[in-house]
Amino acid sequence: MKYASLDEFLDRGKAALAKGPVALIFIEDEVEIDTTLHHHLQCGFASVVALMPDSFALGAELDQAVHRVGCDSSFPERVFDTVNRVIDAAPGIWLYYCYNAEYLFYPFSENRTVGEMLAFHTEERRDAMLTYVIDLYADDLGASPDAVSLERAHLDRSGYYALARPDPATDHPRERQLDFFGGLRWRYEEHIPKTSRKIDRIALFRAAPGLRLLPDHTFNDQEYNTYSCPWHHNLTAAICSFRTAKALKTNPGSTYDIPTFRWHNSTPFEWHSRQLMDLGLMEPGQWF
Repeated sequence: MKYASLDEFLDRGKAALAKGPVALIFIEDEVEIDTTLHHHLQCGFASVVALMPDSFALGAELDQAVHRVGCDSSFPERVFDTVNRVIDAAPGIWLYYCYNAEYLFYPFSENRTVGEMLAFHTEERRDAMLTYVIDLYADDLGASPDAVSLERAHLDRSGYYALARPDPATDHPRERQLDFFGGLRWRYEEHIPKTSRKIDRIALFRAAPGLRLLPDHTFNDQEYNTYSCPWHHNLTAAICSFRTAKALKTNPGSTYDIPTFRWHNSTPFEWHSRQLMDLGLMEPGQWF
């Protein structure tokens, strides 16, 4: 299932958006494309859409499993525009977006599908879910110069914090909204633009008329940006991502300043939702 452009996909691929949840995977480079797509297929998404240049290779078994859409995802504004166009084309459908070398985890994801989780979340009258982007990195940059290694992946077990999110109109904190920080974006903030230092992303959400994804990974509907409803804690999820480590080690302005990402709070990543819940990096809410 291959489409030359987003226009063609939205014209001929309407069936892929008829039932959710739908995963939109933006492929920026050729790192871990197949593992990213396989991971999200295993999560149980009804459709997985790979938005990628025609020159990038895709495993033969994935050709029939995913919807491949011609797109240059290296331009941030194109990513946001694409998500917003899919929102317009799929009202009422749960959507998810991430990049290659990023892997979604949610509470009990080893034996429950993402659709089951979102069905529960919908029953709690929630239309969006907060996800934390948790930085992964290889422990040996000599063996993995691009900082990507599935077998030797590490993460920070502490060093995460949140600040109140002010409303620009009143300068008072927004209700049930926080800006979250930590990981490599915090430890190497001198190499990260201020506008890119947050680790929160509303990556799971239900499309609605007029809804718009903004360049800071929030939405124009403020209720979508909340971490929970007013009466109790809700589910949250985590996107375990090599994206920041990869960028820091491929950027000439930062690569020579970073001989290793390891520090005293590094721990091997176990590729299991229980570890993320134990570390407080996602919340099961009322779902057991």
